[in-house]
Amino acid sequence: MTNSGPVRDNAAHVDAACAEAPLLKLEDFLPHRLNVLSSLVSQALTRVYGRYGIGIPEWRVLVTLGENGVMTGKAVGAHTHMHKTKVSRAVAQLEQRKFVSRRANRADLRESFLSLTPAGREVYEELAPTAHAFMDRLAEVVAPADRPAFDRAMKQLTERSAELVAEIESDTTDGKV
Repeated sequence: MTNSGPVRDNAAHVDAACAEAPLLKLEDFLPHRLNVLSSLVSQALTRVYGRYGIGIPEWRVLVTLGENGVMTGKAVGAHTHMHKTKVSRAVAQLEQRKFVSRRANRADLRESFLSLTPAGREVYEELAPTAHAFMDRLAEVVAPADRPAFDRAMKQLTERSAELVAEIESDTTDGKV
């Protein structure tokens, strides 16, 4: 017969310690907090573009083309940080709604040049003031004196995240992962 008393007592102590001090609290984990913020902002932003029957990816493509003019799908993906399949689906949806047109790139037949149609340009021009108003309303919770620091922090987090992605991509191409 073995004495399991101390083992049970130790296990109870470990369980109690884990209950008191979790190794990781999701609500304090910066990546989770940023993801929740992004999700909530995106959901609220649907009030701006949802009436046109488009979703987040279509919104991003529409605004990117409105802002930059003619671009390839690859360039749109790089600008919006969206995967190429998501860009492709969004472009197909926007083409179906007659908001985007596609013109073949004669130098590289694997890609096309994308641009807004007149109807797409009209939607973009209608959405822009409402999107600005939404942004102003969202940002009003940050005190005007704190906005430069907030903008710097956002820029630095974005740059650092891009560096971390590049490290991961480099590790996978080098066979480290």
